[in-house]
Amino acid sequence: MRLILMGTGPFAVPSFQALLDDGHEIAHVVTRPVVATSNKKEPPASPVRQWAIDHQLPMADPISINDQGTVQWLTSLNADLMVVCDYGQILSRDALSTTKLGGINLHGSLLPRHRGAAPVQWSILSGDSVAGVSIIHMTPALDGGPVLSQSSTEIGIAETAAELESRLSQIGIQSTLDSVAVLATKSSLEDCADLGQRQDKALATKAPRLAKEDGELNLHYPVRWIDRLIRGLQPWPGSFAHLTFPDGKTLRIILPQANPIEMSLASLALQAGDLLFGESLRNFRESEPSLSGALYAVALDGLLEIPAVQPAGKKLMSSQEFLRGYARYTSMKIACSPGSHRLLNKMSCT
Repeated sequence: MRLILMGTGPFAVPSFQALLDDGHEIAHVVTRPVVATSNKKEPPASPVRQWAIDHQLPMADPISINDQGTVQWLTSLNADLMVVCDYGQILSRDALSTTKLGGINLHGSLLPRHRGAAPVQWSILSGDSVAGVSIIHMTPALDGGPVLSQSSTEIGIAETAAELESRLSQIGIQSTLDSVAVLATKSSLEDCADLGQRQDKALATKAPRLAKEDGELNLHYPVRWIDRLIRGLQPWPGSFAHLTFPDGKTLRIILPQANPIEMSLASLALQAGDLLFGESLRNFRESEPSLSGALYAVALDGLLEIPAVQPAGKKLMSSQEFLRGYARYTSMKIACSPGSHRLLNKMSCT
């Protein structure tokens, strides 16, 4: 098959490599343009861009995949099929019709669940026990084409989005190869009309793109939701919080991990956002001796053990090391307001 490969992020690379190894002809690799930064440093190449460079493959990065000039150029490549994964632009009907068999898309969820730009993250944010990959024959509707192949895997209880995405990128290899092999038996788009399983729109859920502010922690929510938030936002945008101190000072900290502990706190004089450490933690351990950590945050229905902290502008450090640097304070609190977190409010509806 003569293929056009379209992708940008790391999720696409294993399947693209497998297609190259399988002997398919790569007519062109298409990726997103480099995004200029405010500093003078050249931004790092995206994973697909770097992969194409390493393999000396022809590469293009059109600003819009759907403008007339780009569509004409795609047509001139005379390709059999587009293979799209983690690209970042929605292809129009005209763009999809530039190859003999249209396009297929490797998507990081079990469609129709989690249609959108962040399916792996939303698999964790939504509390799913199972995730997977889907290959669809593409239509102009977002992730709405018939499903050619699916593979699933259980989500680990402490697995992050980065870890799950890495696993799913490997699971997607065989589904991609199998789907390309099926398309290779077809001679035209019309010949593909009966392919795959139509998606049930009633079962569709959305996986919208995440924003940097989604990573700010709010402890006025169930501890399991906050755990999913932290794991689902790794590595980007990551999770952070603003500490407040008795003297009015504040500090932004990054929290890459937290261990959820559900327990009733109703009878205790604690508020969501309070931190337990030092003397306050020793007093708390009198009734909860199983707590072995050095720093805990109080949530709506339990605690988050915080094993490591990265203060703004500093390196990641253990909670013990962090507390030694702030030993002059007898209390700290994570600033947060009830019901004010955009992403956690959405998670409550999934």
